[in-house]
Amino acid sequence: QVQVVESGGGLVQAGGSLRLSCEASGSIFRIILMGWYRQAPGKQRELVATITSSGRTNYADSVKGRFTISRDNAKRTAYLQMNSLKPEDTAVYYCDANAIHSRPYGLGSPDDYWGQGTQVTVSS
Repeated sequence: QVQVVESGGGLVQAGGSLRLSCEASGSIFRIILMGWYRQAPGKQRELVATITSSGRTNYADSVKGRFTISRDNAKRTAYLQMNSLKPEDTAVYYCDANAIHSRPYGLGSPDDYWGQGTQVTVSS
């Protein structure tokens, strides 16, 4: 089994910063990609940022220059440093780990494993 847990959300004022953490654990052979997504009430879940095991990153236009995704492969952890936060950043932030599950008799195919989400609220 693979588990994904996010932490670091909270309430901040506009212009403030938060650092989110996402740790994957369990029987993992390899994490191919980790990403952060967010969902506001009444909205679809949207991409925030992704990072590959080699460090290649991708960002939504709305967060470029403000958010930074990073990854510690040894710790199976991804981070999202969020600076210059705006009220429109308010959402539940979810972490996804695209990983190969290590099974007793071999390896599975890549699959997505999601965390429970962490609330980020930015007040004006």
